[in-house]
Amino acid sequence: MATHYEEGSNMKALYFTGDSIVGLSETDVPSPGKGEVVLQMKASGVCGSDLKNFRAPKSEKVALGDLKVPGHEPVGIVSELGEGVTNVSVGDRIMMHHYTGCLQCSMCLIGYTQMCLVHHEVYGSTAHGGHQEYMLVPAYTCIPMPDELDFAAAAACSCGTGTAFHAVKRIQPTGLDTVAIFGQGPVGLSATMFAAQMGARVIAVDISPYRLRLAEELGADEVINSSDMNVEEAIREITGGEGADSTLDATGIPEVRIQAVDSAKYWGKVCFVGEGNTTTFDVSPQIIHKQLTILGSWTFSQAGLAEVAKFVVERKSPMDKLITHKYDLGRAQEAYETFISGETGKVILEI
Repeated sequence: MATHYEEGSNMKALYFTGDSIVGLSETDVPSPGKGEVVLQMKASGVCGSDLKNFRAPKSEKVALGDLKVPGHEPVGIVSELGEGVTNVSVGDRIMMHHYTGCLQCSMCLIGYTQMCLVHHEVYGSTAHGGHQEYMLVPAYTCIPMPDELDFAAAAACSCGTGTAFHAVKRIQPTGLDTVAIFGQGPVGLSATMFAAQMGARVIAVDISPYRLRLAEELGADEVINSSDMNVEEAIREITGGEGADSTLDATGIPEVRIQAVDSAKYWGKVCFVGEGNTTTFDVSPQIIHKQLTILGSWTFSQAGLAEVAKFVVERKSPMDKLITHKYDLGRAQEAYETFISGETGKVILEI
């Protein structure tokens, strides 16, 4: 076995200690057991789904020793192999599919361990994630990185950008289609980028002038600031009165989900990606009588992670425009505060 550290040495790991405060602590470098590997972390993405944990009151937090390291977009280099590991080697560049499963049920067998019918863990939530210098992971979660892909772009692909890619695939856009994408945070911006690369005319919707400008740089043909105009009317004006062929909601906001449904044309498709909240629809006029196809899209399979990385490399997706901010681990507090401001695209911690 080869390592990049001395036995018994410590490493830095990040924790959310409550009340929007980031703590950086020393902890032991992990050792791999059977079927496990240690990754020397190189990058770990900041995601909107981190924010509930980040903002949680200190009174709700357990003792520091029981907190889990956040970060569910981990990429790094294999540093040490446990017994029986044959699918990767020391020195391999790895993206991690950040879930475990039973590996035997129907969902695990198609690579969707996050949908395991028995039990699953989520790295960065229920298990230690990527915001640390070394990370212990099951070998089967390791997905090789293309040589041409840098660590920051690979981290983005490992959740938010990958989620957007597979949501856009679900609506099957062509060069004949107009796709309206609601919300231009990192997931929505990624969806805008991919829908444009797949040939669609893209309408990007948000309330942030910064993010709408970024959406244009990533391929949006039209942008709508929903804070100062009626979104449905604007989309119908752009589409000759019919509405968009497909819409995608990356916000999870009930009112925006309704806008996504009402902005879709007859026989159109609506894809829900943004998490949380409850939304009420008048099903007959809004969905049934319009003959809509309603899709839910959640993350991706192990093979799906490799697929999005391959697409990004082969189609030269402009990840350098999508990723607007990079910080080292010691500046994680600044990274999260900047991300919350809304004046960012994708934010990456480089380790």
